[in-house]
Amino acid sequence: MSPTRTTGWALVGLLLVAAAWGSSFPLTKVLLGSMSALNFLAVRFVLAAIVMTAVFFPALRRLSRRALVRGLWLGLAYGVAQMVQTIGLQYTPASVSGFITGMYVVLTPLLAAVLLRTRIAPRVWVGAVVATAGLAVLGLNGLSIGFGETITLVSAAIYAVHIVGLGAWSTAREALGLAVVQMIMTAAVCLACALIVEGGVTLPTTGFDWLAIAYMAVVSGAVAMIVQSWAQAHLAPSRAAIIMSTEPAWAALFSITFLAEPLTWRIALGGALMLGSMLIVETGPGPPMDIPAPEELPEASV
Repeated sequence: MSPTRTTGWALVGLLLVAAAWGSSFPLTKVLLGSMSALNFLAVRFVLAAIVMTAVFFPALRRLSRRALVRGLWLGLAYGVAQMVQTIGLQYTPASVSGFITGMYVVLTPLLAAVLLRTRIAPRVWVGAVVATAGLAVLGLNGLSIGFGETITLVSAAIYAVHIVGLGAWSTAREALGLAVVQMIMTAAVCLACALIVEGGVTLPTTGFDWLAIAYMAVVSGAVAMIVQSWAQAHLAPSRAAIIMSTEPAWAALFSITFLAEPLTWRIALGGALMLGSMLIVETGPGPPMDIPAPEELPEASV
């Protein structure tokens, strides 16, 4: 497959990842009526880790020691980001939390420029600003900075670190095994937090709850992690962040479709801005950023 075609499939893959994440919002909204957030995350990611390990154990065994360590660091970052975001959500409205979390679309090119020493094309910065405006239109009715908002911004920074690290360390050959390691570590972090904070894990009690958890564990958890790990082996972190920042727009679309939530001008305008940000980045002349040579990438250590 030609590099151009591979890049195109990677972009499509990340867009589907964002759609899968967005589709989990209506289900999560229903599940949190009967489960705590920490219990939900623990059950979801433990189930995803079990499925991925059982199905893709050979890929896990083929990982080099370096890739294994890198996967553990990436999984730790993703798991901590999930926990910090969940804590912040208890102190701030969901719409504000979604907007601040989506700030990784701006933080990712900043971190890529600093950590990977890459030159970011002007259109990527323009796309990041337009995407941020779309997030604001979708979610914000007002914003005050308090404890919840502050630690949610911390989670956005950790998500950005994960995206940059995955873009730097993922290779097409080891992407599958790397995804499995990340999911195992994420599950371990979520399970540990649930045990420490809540003293145990409460399992779902209804058939619908189990089906919803299974979908989010397998589709928007395991499959999404696999696709993201593969796609970021072929895409610069800044491009990946802008594609994945469409998650709130997908969430709005699925909520309108399945929960009969109204289609407002804010959703329409915000979604249009998100689409515009992708077009700005992907249709401009020349590469959106310089990709460092493999020997220039940072190394993970034990």
